[in-house]
Amino acid sequence: MFSYPFSVFNLFIFITLQLSRLADAQSPGSATTSIQSADSAPAADPSPSQTTSGAVVVDGTTSSFRPIFTVPAGVDAGASLIPNINDPEAIDAQTVCPGYNASNVKRTASGLTATLTLAGQACNVYGTDIETLNLTVEYQSADRLAVRLVPSNVDSSNSSQYILPTEFVHQPTVDADASMSSLTNDLSFVWSNDPTFSFTVYRKSTGDTLFSTQGTTLVFENQFIEFASVLPENYNLYGLGETIHGLRLGNNYTKTLWAADIGDPIDYNLYGTHPFYLDTRYYEIDESTGNLTLVTSNGTDAMADYVAYSHGVYSRNAHGQEILLRPTNITWRLLGGSIDLYFYPGPTQPDVTTAFQTSAIGLPAMQQYFTFGYHQCRWGYANWSQLQEVVDSFERFGIPLENIWTDIDYMNQYRDFENDLNTFDYDEGERFLSNLHASGRHYIPIIDAAIYIPNPQNASDAYPTFNRGNDTGSFLTNPDGSIYIGAVWPGYTVFADWSSPGAAEWWTNEMVTYHNKIGFDGAWIDMSEAASFCVGSCGTGNVTMNPVHPPFQLPGEPGNVIYGYPEGFNLTNATEAAVAASASSSQVAASSTSDGASSTAPSYLRTTPTPGVRDVNYPPYVINNVHGDLAVHAVSPNATHADGREEYDVHSLYGLQILNATYNALLATIPGKRPFIIGRSTFSGAGKYAGHWGGDNTSLFAYMYFSISQALSFSLFGFPMFGVDTCGFNGNTDEELCNRWMQLSAFFPFYRNHNTLSAIPQEPYVWASVAEASRTAMTIRYSILPYMYTLFYLAHNTGSTVMRALAWEFPNDPSLAAAETQFFLGPALLITPVLAQGATTVNGVFPGTGGKGEVYYDWYTHSAQNISTPGANVTINAPLGHIPVYIRGGYIIPTQEPALVIRDARRNPWGVIAALSLEGTASGNLYVDDGESVVQNGTLFVEFTASNNALYASARGTYNDTNALANVTVLGVQNAVNNVTLNGASVSEEKVQYNDSSKALVVTGLNELTSGGAWARDWVLRWG
Repeated sequence: MFSYPFSVFNLFIFITLQLSRLADAQSPGSATTSIQSADSAPAADPSPSQTTSGAVVVDGTTSSFRPIFTVPAGVDAGASLIPNINDPEAIDAQTVCPGYNASNVKRTASGLTATLTLAGQACNVYGTDIETLNLTVEYQSADRLAVRLVPSNVDSSNSSQYILPTEFVHQPTVDADASMSSLTNDLSFVWSNDPTFSFTVYRKSTGDTLFSTQGTTLVFENQFIEFASVLPENYNLYGLGETIHGLRLGNNYTKTLWAADIGDPIDYNLYGTHPFYLDTRYYEIDESTGNLTLVTSNGTDAMADYVAYSHGVYSRNAHGQEILLRPTNITWRLLGGSIDLYFYPGPTQPDVTTAFQTSAIGLPAMQQYFTFGYHQCRWGYANWSQLQEVVDSFERFGIPLENIWTDIDYMNQYRDFENDLNTFDYDEGERFLSNLHASGRHYIPIIDAAIYIPNPQNASDAYPTFNRGNDTGSFLTNPDGSIYIGAVWPGYTVFADWSSPGAAEWWTNEMVTYHNKIGFDGAWIDMSEAASFCVGSCGTGNVTMNPVHPPFQLPGEPGNVIYGYPEGFNLTNATEAAVAASASSSQVAASSTSDGASSTAPSYLRTTPTPGVRDVNYPPYVINNVHGDLAVHAVSPNATHADGREEYDVHSLYGLQILNATYNALLATIPGKRPFIIGRSTFSGAGKYAGHWGGDNTSLFAYMYFSISQALSFSLFGFPMFGVDTCGFNGNTDEELCNRWMQLSAFFPFYRNHNTLSAIPQEPYVWASVAEASRTAMTIRYSILPYMYTLFYLAHNTGSTVMRALAWEFPNDPSLAAAETQFFLGPALLITPVLAQGATTVNGVFPGTGGKGEVYYDWYTHSAQNISTPGANVTINAPLGHIPVYIRGGYIIPTQEPALVIRDARRNPWGVIAALSLEGTASGNLYVDDGESVVQNGTLFVEFTASNNALYASARGTYNDTNALANVTVLGVQNAVNNVTLNGASVSEEKVQYNDSSKALVVTGLNELTSGGAWARDWVLRWG
């Protein structure tokens, strides 16, 4: 069973390690304490209250260890700022700025160009107005229109402020065949100077206005850009990440985009930036005339006919920004850069998503097969032995485990690329990994963005990784050229500068060197916003204190003991909940330093623009950043890159750049295999390198609920490899929540359980009911892995999605516009999870039923669902341990017998499930390769069709799969079956089962008839 990480033995080991590590460390009394901060952060005062020291008795001998300097909490306190949207003193740029007039309009082969000039006196409200702009409009292809506005006077002195380099973020250009293909583009651009410059993009086929700045004023300053568009009443917008919010964004919400290190608050900016949205508009069709009427209310008629048109808008801008969603319009406010817009006409979500990916952000990375297995992690696995206990426990309880992960516990004092030799030494690690790999499993370590800078006065603190990076000029600097030193887990740290010529090669070298010691199988990139626990270069002048403690209490330390539990825990565990609540109250009271509420009105820093000068640390326009000050918990905006750019201009690209570097590093580290990377901070385009997890969520039903919207949003952003910390990261989970969540996440592509230091264990075997629920859901997951892998192959090659909103599969049903509690996995599987505490039933819809042509079959019973009313919200029985799963009629799903590890599952016989439509037809496909290679020696693609009481399988490709076909299940067979043949050969009666109640035909024991391999030759299975 699982061993709790803070046992007496482990505590003894921990204290002993501190003695060995710190015996000859520099005393803080002699350390330099002045901080030359890029943001003038307060100097750290190494007073006794900011140090940790103590003594321990070992074998009767009392030993003391030197005080450890704790970075003061004040170093991560930024200026007191009030977001512009909340500031009663804020100036509305729309009321004071003059806008622009267009002139010198010229036609081009692909569109037009023009010059925009200020239409009046500069307002300089949140920066310096740009006098002259260049407008470029391009019909780039049949499915893309580009509109760009950049300052006319851009040169080497200011280009970094306005131009996003194509080597950082791909910029779509005119297609080679645009002269012909763009003629079929359904979009049209028109402009006006009445009263000042505005433009409108409309859909030619319907006349609908998709984007129009008419009636608003264009504002373009060196630190503030504002443009707005009207939107129809009760609009349906999706995307604009990263935040935790409902799938449909609503019309009273401000989206902030600025990469932030923050533990998943609702509605605030999180780790990544994805300035893209999908807009879907529904029209009711008049039966007599065919005329279309825009739907502007949530109430719709289930019997009426509708048609939907979707389009996409991508703003290629990496600066901090806000998008204000209001009842009649959308407003973009950018802290710099340019206006670089791309419009995708659709008219369906798949059309938009494919065009967006293929033109702008790239197609998603193809994953290795093993990555679709189950992943287990936690912050708090103390040593190799404990990892082995976890692996053994999964085996013992019969729960599949494919990948074991380690959080920062494995590191030598939280330093990348070095193990703690007392708990995760290399020799024992080699033995552990040898056994792990022999069992068919894999190991993934965390790698943080920050790099420890060693104490120069302590020879034992040497850190070659830093030295090699420093020698190659791989780190960010301060404006004066000195190295920028922040603070993260190991203490004072530096940060890779991905624009430095030597950084990528240095990163690759570190990965290769570390892999020679520890044979890891992928990389988990964390803290990559990049996060820093202090404002500015707080480590400047203080490195001789290293290693130091972060400026806050770690989970489990006094004052930060975890007492939180999920909703309803007080109902299911009343006594334990009462004890936890009392302890939590006492902890809060003990840590409170408030002397009562202050009657003084808060004082905010408001910056007045200086003509021609940027204030990157405190821009005059204050976005609603979750941390307030842009430098809080982040690298300071005035940190400087090797190419001269300031962090202010590229902050939100850090996650993209480190994932790019890691992808290339893994190609060198594990040659020939597809890199497996899960990253925290992302930007548009990062999906071609890595997957993403939802970050530090909380063990609450609310976060399980939002996980579906998170996943679907990232589907739009090009990240099909998405999952969340199952059962929750922060706080303690409980049996009911973990039971439900383990089953839900079984149908997310990335399936990992992970929780925080000192929280209760939450491996699925901790509770008997969770173990059983996990086995049930994993049996389904591992059975359908061939289907999921095929979905990823299609996503990687065509830009299709894996997890899908109901509205995307049924685009002409407006009642599904806000559906976010169910989802499709591919086109064929409908998942309807329980998301509420205490529930034993769940309401769900079965789109397209009730006389509209669709049918669904229960995964477990094979029975068709009898839905007589269109759009009916059906109550489904779902006791604890059961997740409703339905197969959509008309689809064929390839399966394989599950096993505890994917290696063994891939050696098992195949199966096919054909769910017939009401017309008795179905189709599907299967992609097979070796599951790991970047370049395949051979692949196999199988197409399935069913009609007229026959199921056909036709394959092409050279990959040799020798696993036999074991069984075929056909759902929706309306008449009793008397005989079955496979390629004309009769299947014996005992291998054929027909259920007259469920109308399911199950044919087993086909192994002998397909002993050469299920797909070695084409086949047809007939029944009658």
